[in-house]
Amino acid sequence: MNPPTSAAIDVGQLLDEGPFTGFQKVVVLLAALSIVMDGFDGQLIGFAIPVIMKEWGVTRGAFAPVVAAGLIGMAVGSACAGLFADRFGRRWAVIGSVMVFGTATSAIGLAPDLLTIACLRFIAGLGIGGALPTSTTTTAEFAPLRRRTLAVTATIVCVPLGGMLAGLFTSAVLPSQGWRALFFIGGALPLALSLLLLVGLPESPRFLVRRPARWPELGRLLVRMSRASPANAVFSDRAEQNVEQRRGVMALFETGLARDTIAIWCAFFMCLLAVYSAFSWLPTMLASEGLEVAVAASGLTAYNLGGVLGALCCAIAVARFGSRLPLLVCCAGGAASALVLEQFGARDHASLLIVGLGVHGLFVNAAQATMFALCAYVYPTAVRATGTAASLAFGRFGAILSAFAGAAVITTGGASAYLMMLGGAMILVFVALAAVRRHIPPLAKPQAVVIPASEP
Repeated sequence: MNPPTSAAIDVGQLLDEGPFTGFQKVVVLLAALSIVMDGFDGQLIGFAIPVIMKEWGVTRGAFAPVVAAGLIGMAVGSACAGLFADRFGRRWAVIGSVMVFGTATSAIGLAPDLLTIACLRFIAGLGIGGALPTSTTTTAEFAPLRRRTLAVTATIVCVPLGGMLAGLFTSAVLPSQGWRALFFIGGALPLALSLLLLVGLPESPRFLVRRPARWPELGRLLVRMSRASPANAVFSDRAEQNVEQRRGVMALFETGLARDTIAIWCAFFMCLLAVYSAFSWLPTMLASEGLEVAVAASGLTAYNLGGVLGALCCAIAVARFGSRLPLLVCCAGGAASALVLEQFGARDHASLLIVGLGVHGLFVNAAQATMFALCAYVYPTAVRATGTAASLAFGRFGAILSAFAGAAVITTGGASAYLMMLGGAMILVFVALAAVRRHIPPLAKPQAVVIPASEP
């Protein structure tokens, strides 16, 4: 009698071509919630700056190092979290990131001076920077291929969604409770979420398939995703088997990835310069033009609302046309909208300016969100978290530059120079994305997939 034959199961095929089950959708929802809190906590400082400046009698320039400290933390967190996630797993990278930025944000409520705020913003930045690439990687590895771009983009869109919620939260809390309560409550929310993640977030099956010692865990996870497997199954991910398993940043410059890596890094750098110039300085810029603090805060809320709508629309466009054309249209729209707004005065056309900022946010955030889906397509599983995190980490240097450039430009040139800076940045993003060779192709019409039964 012959011994039973081990069943060979291609986990990549099961995930890419199989159904998008309720369990997988819950995992994507948990990853998205971590990004909502990421955007929420990351933008609280932008709303609080005008109030703290007035209360403590400090200048706009004095806050540049505070903003920069948080962004430096994000850059470090992005790079380290990707390496951590590829070595130790996506699950603990996401949970640890949320715990770190929740704890540090709450502690800002006790800060006695700007130096303390800067230190705590650096620590919070470590978690905020780590949550984004690891959560998007988790989403990409749980979603089937036909839903991946939309799922990743819907996860990234939670950054402006979190910022929009932060704006609404600020308008309710800041006038009555003050900026300290803003950070106390804003940090408590992600800490509560981290407990939910501990209970409900599993490890990525694509991560587990490369670790035979954890195959029993993978088998149980596949059952939860309605994909049963025999006890003696041998797992593989054939789509990745020809990819060199070397880890680390240098792997991003091998096997034909170098050109796309350089172009994507440049695109992230300039796009995050534009995005964080808005996140950190938009309310301050509007307040410097003589608008009320509440009206100034509504400018960032409109920017984020536009970003939510734009990113979702761009994801749908990518599924139909591929990523090249929609991304280039968004970059052109972001540049054009900023340069048109530069012609309007904030005091004379406040309502029109707020609406225009929403349109600008629509284009810029759509491009930024879709670039994460592009990373998930360009980089294979073995270096996907590292590739996404490294792109984001390099982009964070653009965000760090925005901390000083935003303050300097607003001080010397006001709203006009600020908007010209945003438009110029998006023109350079256009050039970088045009140079990317491997864009996401249009989604083919779905075909019926028959998964062969396991051998007895």
